[in-house]
Amino acid sequence: MWRAISFLQKNLIWSIPTTMLAGLLFGYYFDCRFLQAAIIPFTILMVYPMMVNLNIGKLFSRDNSLVQLIAQSINFAFIPFLGLGIGKLFFADKPLIILGLLLTALLPTSGMTISWTGFAKGNISAAIRMTVIGLIIGSILTPLYLQFLLGTVIFIPLIDVFRQILIVVFIPMFAGYATQRMIIRKYGLEKYHQNLKQKFPKLSTLGVLGIVFIAMSLKSETIISNPSELFSLFVPLILLYSANFLLSTVIGKLFFRREDAIALVYGTVMRNLSIALAIAMTAFGKQGAEIALIIAVGYIIQVQTAAWYVKFTDKIFGSIKPAAG
Repeated sequence: MWRAISFLQKNLIWSIPTTMLAGLLFGYYFDCRFLQAAIIPFTILMVYPMMVNLNIGKLFSRDNSLVQLIAQSINFAFIPFLGLGIGKLFFADKPLIILGLLLTALLPTSGMTISWTGFAKGNISAAIRMTVIGLIIGSILTPLYLQFLLGTVIFIPLIDVFRQILIVVFIPMFAGYATQRMIIRKYGLEKYHQNLKQKFPKLSTLGVLGIVFIAMSLKSETIISNPSELFSLFVPLILLYSANFLLSTVIGKLFFRREDAIALVYGTVMRNLSIALAIAMTAFGKQGAEIALIIAVGYIIQVQTAAWYVKFTDKIFGSIKPAAG
């Protein structure tokens, strides 16, 4: 089983689109209303495992203060407004899709921030801290941003959004931390890092695929009757990610050393699509599937662009200099 899950995790480029297609076909040929009951269980499966490995202690570290400040400034003073602007440009008459794009832009950093930073040989310590800080700030600010930026266009169930963030972010965060401490106490730090730590993100992958399947199933009739609606989501997402990559790359190259610059890029471009999906599907009722559609497509763009960026990292920032001696 673990081998199959590992395969899905390592091949998100293919497993996400395949799951989307399977969800479309299932929802088109079968009555999928029963899947509504599976949203909460899959949400927990998606969020809780990735919280087990979250290093909350990094929140109080003073390392890399400047790159942290710049990263969070990009994440919360620029990207949400960019996402909103692109949404209004492309979907002026579709406020739910604008909301989905804004949710994508509002929740930065995920476990993939750390993974891709490592693949590109960036500053992993800085990436971990960005992940913790971005997750907490994003979770607190998201309901407020939604109300401020879209509250006059679409009804934002502010209390429900706060409640769902408590359920899908902060409760799993504390439960994950408690689980982490319990595992380390029982099995030791070495065994946790060598054998157990890698298993939790794989479980999270199953949750992501489950939520994507449900979202696509619930929207299947609309999409299949009008497939151009699905394809129309790619261009604004590509524009959002391209602008984000460009801005972060330029700032990183101008002001930071190679390792910190790479962490800055992945700490601002990688969005926490899992939590964005969770909020969309749990806080907005029947509208959640439409909101979640653009977030699900975002997985395809995010994984592809992150993988290609690793290939060009040395050309952009220069290769790692060998140690002297």
